[in-house]
Amino acid sequence: MAEDLTEITAITPKPGVLSLAIKEKNALYAAYMSYVKGGGLFIPTNKPFKIGEEVFMLLSLIDDPMKLKVVGHVVWVSPAAQAGRPQGIGVQFSEKDGGLQARDKIESLLGGALQSSRPTHTM
Repeated sequence: MAEDLTEITAITPKPGVLSLAIKEKNALYAAYMSYVKGGGLFIPTNKPFKIGEEVFMLLSLIDDPMKLKVVGHVVWVSPAAQAGRPQGIGVQFSEKDGGLQARDKIESLLGGALQSSRPTHTM
């Protein structure tokens, strides 16, 4: 699992704003939370967030030069690395403000991998 984190870069320029670059399909699979209504992403971070907190994400996915602007809410908090899982937050995409576009883009990039039983950062 740890090798997947080398392909996800999370930068927090301002509180509540996350810039995330996911460069490989395996890293995207490990971060994507398909079981969350509307989709979501696990974001490795040691910054403190609270459940329900609104965050703004700038997502760079694989080789796409266009960044997606997405609003979401924290639905998962992993306070410290446990059982091989990294510290970070799970963010549910908003049903508007770029969330649907992000979910559709991620699911099209992942395609059949969504049916995999490989472990992710959250499950």
